[in-house]
Amino acid sequence: MIGVGSMGGAILAGLRDPGVGIERPIAVTTRSEDSARRFAGADDVVAFATESDPEANRNAVRGAGVVILGVKPWMIHDAAADIAEALEPGAIVVSVAAGVTSASIEAVLPDGVPVVRAMPNTPSHIGRGVTGIAPGASADAAALATVRGLFETVGAVLEVREDQINDVAAVSGSGPAYLFLYAEEMTAAAIRRGFDEDQARLLVQQTIVGAAELMVRSGEEPEQLRRNVTSPKGTTERAIEVLQGAGWGDLFDRALAANVLRSEELEGE
Repeated sequence: MIGVGSMGGAILAGLRDPGVGIERPIAVTTRSEDSARRFAGADDVVAFATESDPEANRNAVRGAGVVILGVKPWMIHDAAADIAEALEPGAIVVSVAAGVTSASIEAVLPDGVPVVRAMPNTPSHIGRGVTGIAPGASADAAALATVRGLFETVGAVLEVREDQINDVAAVSGSGPAYLFLYAEEMTAAAIRRGFDEDQARLLVQQTIVGAAELMVRSGEEPEQLRRNVTSPKGTTERAIEVLQGAGWGDLFDRALAANVLRSEELEGE
C-alpha cells in the first residue's frame, strides 16, 4: 500500500483483521518516520517512510502481487511513475483515488500492467465496507477477480464500468459522511429539545445503529420499513411531511451532482 491516509488506513485496518486470509506482511509506505513507527514491532505490517528513504515506495512494492495506491489524487501519477520499474511481473495496480482515470495511470506504467480503480468507504475499517471496482483497459477478468477477492475481505463489492466510479464515490464513498452529518444534526436538535449531550447522543446513535441493523436483517425495502413506522395521521407522519416538504429528493440529487462534478474537476487538475 502506497500511502495509508484516511481511506488507505481504513482498508489497511480491515485487512489486518486476524480473520482476513491474505498473505502477510503487508508492506506500506508513509510520508513521515513518526507514521512508520506506528507499525514498529508489528508482525503483519512492514512500513517504509518516504521522508527518510527515497527508495521507500519501490522497496514496498517488490514482491507484491497487488499494489494499492492510497495517496491523494494529485499524487497518483507521481507515485505510479515512482514504482513503475520495481513492479513484479503480473502485479496489479489498484487506485482508490477519485477523479484519476485508469488510462492516465496506465500511461506512466510499463505496457500491459493491469490497473483497476476501486472506490471503497471507511466502514472497511470494521469489515462492513462497500467497494465499487472498475477495470482499466489492461485488466482482464483474472485481475478483476483478484481485486474483488481482496476487497471482499473488508465488505461487499460491486463491479461497475469506469464511467460509473464517480457515481459510486458520490453514493457510497462519501455516503458515511452524509450519515454522520445526519447524526450531528439530529443530536443537536435533540439537545435543543432539552436532552443533555449524553442523552441525545445515546438516542441518536442507537436509533441509527438499530435502524440499520433492522434494514439488513429484515430484508424489506426502506420504503416499507418507513411505512411500518409511519402510522396514518400519527406523529411520525407529521414529521415526514415536514422533511419531504423540504425537497429531500432534489437535495440529494444536487448533493450527488456536486460530488460527481468535483471528481470530474479533479480529472482535469
